[in-house]
Amino acid sequence: IEQEMPFRIKSIQTDCGSEFLNYTMMRYFGNRPSPVIMSRSRPYQKNDNAWVEQKNWTHVRQLLGYQRLEDPELAKEINRLYTEYWEPLHNYFCPSAKLLQKERQGAKVSRHHDTPTTPCERLLASAEVDEKTKTKLRNQRAKLNPFELARNIERSLGRILQPPLRSSRP
Repeated sequence: IEQEMPFRIKSIQTDCGSEFLNYTMMRYFGNRPSPVIMSRSRPYQKNDNAWVEQKNWTHVRQLLGYQRLEDPELAKEINRLYTEYWEPLHNYFCPSAKLLQKERQGAKVSRHHDTPTTPCERLLASAEVDEKTKTKLRNQRAKLNPFELARNIERSLGRILQPPLRSSRP
């Protein structure tokens, strides 16, 4: 995953579970000239991971819903949905606005956001991303069709969320 990322990982904020933060990960990210900062949220402190929890809604629940997907055969289709369709659509074509500042005047809070920009455009504007990576991103974006990606997401969701028809007869 790290080799596919167009930028260097500076820090990782994980959940408290040992499935997320373990000695293997700590060794992997700690033995570097510039180590990755690793931290984790405190148990029962829901606001420690507010951004991660927000992504559970936008990246998982909004797409797949709340029902339990127990069939292990669905894992391959779900992974394909995210890597081939959802990720390119959102990273190359769906702009988001970042909060720049909040001002409180009495009970009123004014929020100021930047111009909505796609994650790809943010990387292309970054001085920390080298020109070779920027060229690769531009080429990938040129090959994509957002309407085709959306149609593929719908088809894939149909296969994942459509319960199989089963006869009640033995």
